[in-house]
Amino acid sequence: MSTGTAAAAAPREPVGLIGWLMTTDHKRIGILTLATGFVMFLFDGVLGLTMRAQLARPGQHILNTQQYNLFVTMHGTGMIAVSITPFALGLGVYLVPLQVGAPRIAAPRVTLLGYWLGVAGALLLVWGFLTPDGAAAGWWGYTPLSTTTYSPGAGMALWIAGVFLAASGMICQGATVLWTLLRMRAPGMTMLRMPVFSWTMVVTCLMTLASFPALLTAMGVLTASRLDPGLLTGNAWNLAYENLFWFYGHPVVYVMFFPFVGAVAEVIAVFSGRRFFNYTGTVFALLVFAALSMAVWGHHMFISGQESNDYFSLTSILLVIPAGMEYFGLAGTLFGGRLRYPVAMLFALAFIPQFLIGGLSGIMLGTPSVDYAVNNSYFVVAHFHYTLFAGSVFGFFAGVYFWWPKATGYLLDERAGRVHFVLMVIGANLTYLPMFFLGLKGMPRWMQTYPASSGFSTLSLVSSIGAGFIGLAVITFGYTVYVSSRARKPAGPDPWGGYSLEWLTSSPPPRFNYNGQYPIPVIRSFTPALDLRQRRRPDQPGRAEG
Repeated sequence: MSTGTAAAAAPREPVGLIGWLMTTDHKRIGILTLATGFVMFLFDGVLGLTMRAQLARPGQHILNTQQYNLFVTMHGTGMIAVSITPFALGLGVYLVPLQVGAPRIAAPRVTLLGYWLGVAGALLLVWGFLTPDGAAAGWWGYTPLSTTTYSPGAGMALWIAGVFLAASGMICQGATVLWTLLRMRAPGMTMLRMPVFSWTMVVTCLMTLASFPALLTAMGVLTASRLDPGLLTGNAWNLAYENLFWFYGHPVVYVMFFPFVGAVAEVIAVFSGRRFFNYTGTVFALLVFAALSMAVWGHHMFISGQESNDYFSLTSILLVIPAGMEYFGLAGTLFGGRLRYPVAMLFALAFIPQFLIGGLSGIMLGTPSVDYAVNNSYFVVAHFHYTLFAGSVFGFFAGVYFWWPKATGYLLDERAGRVHFVLMVIGANLTYLPMFFLGLKGMPRWMQTYPASSGFSTLSLVSSIGAGFIGLAVITFGYTVYVSSRARKPAGPDPWGGYSLEWLTSSPPPRFNYNGQYPIPVIRSFTPALDLRQRRRPDQPGRAEG
């Protein structure tokens, strides 16, 4: 469908607040998804800071045991289900049609429905948290802790409903993004001419559609067990629930970081002045990684005594091969490049070693003998947060600083952004690195307080101080947005010299992305904007093929 045909066929959008809330423009839906996810990120981050305040010194009573478990549950569930997962898919909702040259997203009303299901899920989770008997069974909601025997109140029921709705919303958005990628690409854009970010969205959406229905089934199991406590009895049902949950719970980790790997790849390529190195090998590695990710869920249950530990250990360790291929592409792009260091590049560079720590510690946990020793300790907490905060959130901010000018038409303040970056690096590593050593010392992850004689005091205090730096970093980001929105330094269509199609339209893009003023050029590679500049200026850097 041409842009002109789409514009003629589509109804005119309402204006004002109603126009935003009922929009079918993928760019607005993407912004709404990202903004709502960021609000939940702030809410759940405050919960995390409160827990770190509780653990800063031994014997404190900021939170009692029940409150602490409630905070842990909401922090974990909120960050995963209604914050970082919406970051990942919301970025795809905004960018994918622009990157593949489509005038709109497939099934825009379904995409909008996905957003509103996510909002409903977030509201139910917060409602359940605020009830006197809120959910305190952990972000995984294990049975029998989540049954009426141990969690009889409405809080757990609201948690189940909130998780179900949030996951349903992400399925809707994942389906429409994938359909756009597969069926709505511009003429000449074959699958192997899509940008790296778009490829990371392909595998992200495939994992979403393959694994999230298992979570919906798991929530159905919990609902049935609460409606009829005698219906699901015996340890077999507990193990069945664990398998269903982790069949979702491990792929969702990759859903929460693959889009940010793609964002980092785009940023590094542009600010290295080179096409992404080993593009084809990286695409293959992404597909292999996604396939393997569906075969490793059982390593979360090593201590349950199941008989397939060798299989799940093997599949977990095999992940290092496609992951290494992706790192090879990132390193090869940097090697020999003409590097520039705006804030987006700084976040992308920090992502690489920090995420590597999270990935390598994950391979360690995929070895049963190691997992037996550190299971449910702070070593696991450190691994998880190096993956999702020191990794994914850094990749998210790399994408924010990179694509903010495209979405708004103005640049974010670089000086304030550098302060934000420095505080984030200090905070992330000061918070999570000590947790590895706390875990090796034997500190359990669900510990509301600890005695002074435990040996945890110094490292726990350092970790809590680091959390304070993270809080300052997020405040600084808010300040960066504020001063930038007041200054509104014009960005122009392409402030960075970008490589993919979105940099060939206006900032912000028009309603249907491309028009006669911004036509889509002949697409001959995965870097069409760079190709167009080189045809106009043969001396343009970035000519070496990846």
